[in-house]
Formats: sequence, C-alpha cells, structure tokens
Amino acid sequence: MKKATPFSPRESAAVYRAIRERRDMRHFCGGQVPSDVLQRLLQAAHQAPSVGYMQPWRFLRIQNHDTRVRLHALVEAERIETARALGQRESEFMQLKVQGILDAAEVLVVALADGRERHVFGRRTMPEMDLASAACAIQNLWLAARVEGLGMGWVSLFEPAELAVVLGLPEGASPIAVLCLGPVEGYYAEPMLAQQHWAQCEALSGLVFDDTWGKASAVFASQAGSPPANEDH
Repeated sequence: MKKATPFSPRESAAVYRAIRERRDMRHFCGGQVPSDVLQRLLQAAHQAPSVGYMQPWRFLRIQNHDTRVRLHALVEAERIETARALGQRESEFMQLKVQGILDAAEVLVVALADGRERHVFGRRTMPEMDLASAACAIQNLWLAARVEGLGMGWVSLFEPAELAVVLGLPEGASPIAVLCLGPVEGYYAEPMLAQQHWAQCEALSGLVFDDTWGKASAVFASQAGSPPANEDH
C-alpha cells in the first residue's frame, strides 16, 4: 500500500482545475488526436473504478466516414423526436447544437459488454451499476481530454437498438454513448446549455442533506446565499 498523503498544492490545483473547466463540447475544428495521446486517454478511462471490478466498458473507434454519417443520421432522427416530445420547447431545442460527429477528430462509441449478467458482486439488487461504472470511465476520459487541451462531448440522442445493429454489437451488448473528441478552438466559459439559457446550475447547498431527505446539510451553513459554481453533465 502507498502512504495516504495529499497532493502538493500545485498538483491539487491542477486536478480541481480539470474538474472545474471540463465542458461538454459540441463545436470542434477537425484536426487529429495523436495515437499516443489517444492511448493515454483510453488508459485513463480504463483506470476508472467499476463495481465488482467487472470493467463493463467497451470502446469502438469509428474511423469509417460512412459509418459516421450513419451515426449522424441516427442522432438527427432522435433529435427531431426529442424536440417533439418537449412540446412548447420544441423550436428552442432545435436551435441547440447537440453533436459534432462529422466535425470531431475522433468518434468513440462506448458500449456495455455482453455477458454482464454473470457479474453479481455489487449488482444483485442494483444491476444498473454496470452503467454507473461505465459512466465513471467516460468521466475519466473527459477529464484527461481537458488535461490534454482537447474537447469532448457526450451524445446520447440515439436509439440504442439501431446503433447496435450499425456497429454489429453482439447480443447483450448495449451502446450508451457516442463521444466526440478532438481539438477545439476554445472551451465554453460556462456550460453551453447555461449559455443558451436552456438550464441553469442548481446551488449545491440545496442538493446535499444530513441524515434524512430534505434536511439541509450543516456543511453549507456558512455559505448561505453563495452563487453556484459552473457545472454541467
């Protein structure tokens, strides 16, 4: 075991900066992601925690242009259906940029592996922990991309069964994310959906309770009235 010591102030600042400045990017400027950088990013993802050490994540790198076009079409089809489901906000939603599949240097599809039912440790009453574990891997990749000066966007507007067919996934495997990754001209000063007035960050103090639901936490007692930090998901 390694001694439990905190990072130096400089190291700590770098970690918290990556967390604070990570953005869900939608605007990319082409270019390339060098192979050694992509390997580092994927290694960071693979070092994520997973329930029962099941490591359910699988990454499909989409290099074929025609496949990208098909992915783009799937996302656009779901974008229209999502807009219709939003009712009064339909036109507002259609003005948002929701993906950069045709613009990003790299497109990765993250899928849950087949055969996950054999992993019972930590999942007997909560089988969805495979999804939670894969989400941790995506977050690791996201933070590592920020460290490397790259942008990444998580696209979830697609029909999983249709995407599984396009990519030839085996029975039992399930796609959960299309990740757009690559160089960007800059990072949004605040989350794009906040900039577009789609939603605003909720104050953390209202989301943390002590002992029972709804009981305000004493952790934030001295911060009453403080503005929320910029966050997205």
